[in-house]
Amino acid sequence: MTGTLLAALATAGTLLLAAGLALGRLAARREGRDGLDLGTPVERATFHTLHTASLAAPPLRAGLTEDTARKAARRLRPLLGTEALALTDRTAVLAWDGTGGHHAEQVMEHVAGVLASGRGQSVRAGCADPGCPLRWAVIAPLTGEEGVVGALVAYGSRESAVLVRAATEVARWVSVQLELAELDLSRTRLIEAEIRALRAQISPHFVYNSLAAIASFVRTDPERARELLLEFADFTRYSFRRHGDFAQLADELRSIEQYLALAGARFGDRLQVTLQVAPEVLPVTLPFLCLQPLVENAVKHGLEDSRRTCRITIAARDAGAEAVVTIEDDGVGMDPDVLRAILAGERPQSSGIGLPNVDERLRQVYGDAYGLVVETGIDAGMKVTVRVPKYRAGVHRDAP
Repeated sequence: MTGTLLAALATAGTLLLAAGLALGRLAARREGRDGLDLGTPVERATFHTLHTASLAAPPLRAGLTEDTARKAARRLRPLLGTEALALTDRTAVLAWDGTGGHHAEQVMEHVAGVLASGRGQSVRAGCADPGCPLRWAVIAPLTGEEGVVGALVAYGSRESAVLVRAATEVARWVSVQLELAELDLSRTRLIEAEIRALRAQISPHFVYNSLAAIASFVRTDPERARELLLEFADFTRYSFRRHGDFAQLADELRSIEQYLALAGARFGDRLQVTLQVAPEVLPVTLPFLCLQPLVENAVKHGLEDSRRTCRITIAARDAGAEAVVTIEDDGVGMDPDVLRAILAGERPQSSGIGLPNVDERLRQVYGDAYGLVVETGIDAGMKVTVRVPKYRAGVHRDAP
């Protein structure tokens, strides 16, 4: 997927520059002395082309709808210098910009062949009005991952090889923006699916053990049973919330405290926990439920897989532009080769609860430099380090 994305971006840049150069001299003549003083006429025209395209990109990155097509068409028509421009999906005209709006009724008839074949073509507009400037239409397909998703139709007063080439290149650039929109949507769906999978890992086994531990205190210590039941209710409410992909570190740590309270009711003095949290990192936003699975992993390998006392240390510290969270246990540890296989998806996820999920989500949000760092060895415990930027565009806690 990464290679496809890089190839698409490279293609987009090449095609956009080609379109800019194809229209450069014409736009330079039109701009004349009123243009920005950015160098030669061709340089000014190239800047104008790139700037106009940059304004058309944001709506297209939201997908192909009536609203996004209308906003994009308003920018794309000046880019091509045509009298009119239309954008369609496979069933209807989504946007018309320019003169000759009466042609909009015929657009879908003209684009039918292009939608079927995926090959662009130039046709007569077929207008009976002698005063209408729209005489020729250049139709170029818009494509996505599933094939042809629509068409770009550029109308001119005459047949022009330059317009055919320019419309084709701009349509390819629009297609790249639409493919990136599909990629963004796929990424969002993937993150949502991973969160659902992570929630599923809060297994019936954990629920059963928690409720059994609470039940054991009902007669001997009713007040403790009541407190644990409230902790269980708050923990499950937070874990199964439906709102937002991100949370504040303070909320994640509170959920971890609730989880550890329930685990402590089961394991008693065998579980010893130390928290070391710098107050200044509590407001930092990070992916929802990215720490609790790491703590659960520490409990599993520190207590469920042995009978000795387990010490778990959770630390969150300020590291300049980043917040660093470490979760360390002195449990049975793991063979580093086995760990690498788990993170690479070569071993079942049950062998390492949540680790591949959390690692992949951190890389998706922040980049590969922010994957999990795990230090472990057989009978040497495990230390997991999570680094997150304090501020990152698009990463924010949604209002509850």
